[in-house]
Amino acid sequence: QVQLVESGGGLVQPGGSLKLSCAASGVTWNNYNVGWFRQAPGKEREGVSCISSSVGYQYYADSVKGRFAISRDTGKNTVYLLMNNLKPEDTAVYYCAAGTNWSCVSRTMDYWGKGTLVTVSS
Repeated sequence: QVQLVESGGGLVQPGGSLKLSCAASGVTWNNYNVGWFRQAPGKEREGVSCISSSVGYQYYADSVKGRFAISRDTGKNTVYLLMNNLKPEDTAVYYCAAGTNWSCVSRTMDYWGKGTLVTVSS
């Protein structure tokens, strides 16, 4: 059974940083492209950042370029999202996802975590 478990969310002030982690089990991690998505209240889920299964292709949404960094540790079956200079508009539930197609689009992902809440507020 495939499981993706996110951690690291919380409350942070504007300009602060957080590092999200997603630990996977029940899946051959190296075969999957993985990524982070987020959904704010009243908005659609959007792709924030994704990283390919090999070669290391990375995607970032324009809204997070230069502030967020994605990485993966294949030995630990884990993917990370380092978020710097956080803004109130980054407030959302952040989901980890994995899929076999290279894209950072929700409908192409095969497996999802339950999400972790990130709140950016003073």
